[in-house]
Amino acid sequence: MSRNHFGDIKIFVEVARLGGFRAAAEHLKMAPASVSEAVQRFEDRLDVRLFERSTRSVVLTPLGESFFEKSLPAVKDLELAMRDIDDQKDQVSGVLRLSAPYSAGPFFLDELVARFASQHTNVDVEVIFDDKKVDLLNSGIDAAIRSSSFLEPDTHAIPVGPELNMCVVASQDYLQAKGTPLVPRDILHHDTICYAFGRGDKIAPWGFTGAEGAFTIQPKPRMVANDMRSLLNYAQHGLGLAYVYAEIAAPYIQNGSVTEVLAEHLMALPRYSLNYRSKKLMARRLRAFIDLARTGETQD
Repeated sequence: MSRNHFGDIKIFVEVARLGGFRAAAEHLKMAPASVSEAVQRFEDRLDVRLFERSTRSVVLTPLGESFFEKSLPAVKDLELAMRDIDDQKDQVSGVLRLSAPYSAGPFFLDELVARFASQHTNVDVEVIFDDKKVDLLNSGIDAAIRSSSFLEPDTHAIPVGPELNMCVVASQDYLQAKGTPLVPRDILHHDTICYAFGRGDKIAPWGFTGAEGAFTIQPKPRMVANDMRSLLNYAQHGLGLAYVYAEIAAPYIQNGSVTEVLAEHLMALPRYSLNYRSKKLMARRLRAFIDLARTGETQD
């Protein structure tokens, strides 16, 4: 396939993805007429119509829709391959784009990213904190730090960061008013403060262990937030039981603003995963970050 052919396919993909010639032209930094001509040239070469055009809209035909779905992954892989060639000419460079949940930053990721940026001064780093599931194909993100339940299918992952020790805490005022839970299932009769993955309808379950092994309980929350420090603040104000990372809760427990309960029933959660698309077409900057994440486990 010639460079011109690939260029026309890339233009077609951007028009289809963005829903119009003008939007694609702005994204590609081209003249709208050049974009329209490229798509027309490509349709003539294939002898099919890929778009239905009107003065108000541009809509994919059924053949265009099918071609777009099949060509998008290939175009993305080719773009990645060409960027990787540029990277490998000299040294680790470019922009490393990461997505991570809010809690990962202060927990371990901020230190890891700072160490990486110090070691690789030719790499710019973007960290986007977001708890939602990430589309690694279309988002422009190189890798996402997520729990195992949020991993993209047909991708690769390695464990990263420390083991996630958990605890259940509440204020003394709350415990005096509502009683202290003695076994995990007692929480079903308490006000609870729960962590949400991006949206309030995706509530994290609470994990415990007992004679029957590991199990989870899904409490009905009174309060929901997607930041663990907010959960702790609500617990300090006597609003219920909160299920949070033990490391984050430790200073609050030490100063007496909250009290830990059910400690003998808690289990550690699995470590985060560093999720990425491809081992074959991997930019050197991402490979360097993965290598540091792996070796960093023995440097703590």
